[in-house]
Amino acid sequence: MEKQWTGQLESWIRETAIEAAFDLCGVAAVGAAAESLQSERFEDWVDSGRAGEMEYLKRRNEAGVLLRSAVQIAMPWARSVVICAVNYNAGGPRSIEPADAGAGWIGRYAWSGKAKVDPAGESPLEDRPFSGVATGLDPTDYHEELLQRLRKVEAALLGRVECETRCYVDTGPLVERSVAARAGVGWIGKNTCVLNQQLGSWLLLAAVVTSLPVGEGAALTQAADRCGSCTRCIDACPTGALVGEREMDAARCIAYLTIEKKGAIPEELREGMGRQVFGCDICQDVCPWNGKASGRSPVAMRQGSIARAELINPALDWLAEMDAAAFKQWFAGSPLERTKRKRLHRNVAIAMGNSGERRFLEQLHVWRQGDDAVLAETADWAASRIERSPGDEAGSTC
Repeated sequence: MEKQWTGQLESWIRETAIEAAFDLCGVAAVGAAAESLQSERFEDWVDSGRAGEMEYLKRRNEAGVLLRSAVQIAMPWARSVVICAVNYNAGGPRSIEPADAGAGWIGRYAWSGKAKVDPAGESPLEDRPFSGVATGLDPTDYHEELLQRLRKVEAALLGRVECETRCYVDTGPLVERSVAARAGVGWIGKNTCVLNQQLGSWLLLAAVVTSLPVGEGAALTQAADRCGSCTRCIDACPTGALVGEREMDAARCIAYLTIEKKGAIPEELREGMGRQVFGCDICQDVCPWNGKASGRSPVAMRQGSIARAELINPALDWLAEMDAAAFKQWFAGSPLERTKRKRLHRNVAIAMGNSGERRFLEQLHVWRQGDDAVLAETADWAASRIERSPGDEAGSTC
């Protein structure tokens, strides 16, 4: 039974991850020597206020050290991390492509669903690689889907070596993208996402933290940085969230604003949000590496990760009309459940205002008269923006 990571063991864990329905896998050492640069940058990032209101990123131990600044801060026993990745590029259009003026945008990662199961326990789609999108799917959350796959990798590892482990899918005290870069899964691009030369940046990450040390025989290598002089993602960000050297000001990021931000969204950022109602894919949609990846790498979407056609360019009025029951029907168990209906409607109101479509004034008027102060103020801003749009009659009201 192995006592440390070797080249042979690393190759085996990669094959095991592929069998568990992951697309990529790598192993990274953890500890002061491996994480010193990342620890310093993370500390500076938080101290500069760029974590916005995401308090979980700011948690510190009793000594005042940020828990996510290094894996061993929260888990002193940790010696390595197995990082696995899934490609979620499920066909369909990009957010930067022409769309109906009344359409919103939901981040591609949140499109996932699974085929409904009939009373006999059979699914109309086999549990096999599946390409493209489908209608009438049940919502799924990638956290749960990936955790099921990750548990298989963990179980296989524990069957071969004796060590302590812990599994995380976006929930642990570690910065997964930094681990992924050190594990050779990809490099951190200028859009701050992990980029892989073959699959692009459409990657969801999952981690198994282990107490297994990395031996001298393990061929752990970082992926080469291939962003070069390209700045398309930086230039395309509508709110100027990409700052510094591969650094994001989360407080300006549309994904943060539409998902994490509670209360009112700063007025100066609303116009830049465009039609985004949950998440944002712009910095990934303009990336040349994603264009190349989609052209040469077939999309292998698996049961539980198939794109729900209804969530691609969804109609803003459809989202606006959702009551609590409809929201639950469409989004319970999906990533959108986290943002809740009131915040989704806040985002929809901003998208309506940015659309310039006068047909949305009636819905915005209803929200203006409602008892949700944040939604009422946002709807008032959106209605005023539509009324001021070129070609409209001055002073027109709904």
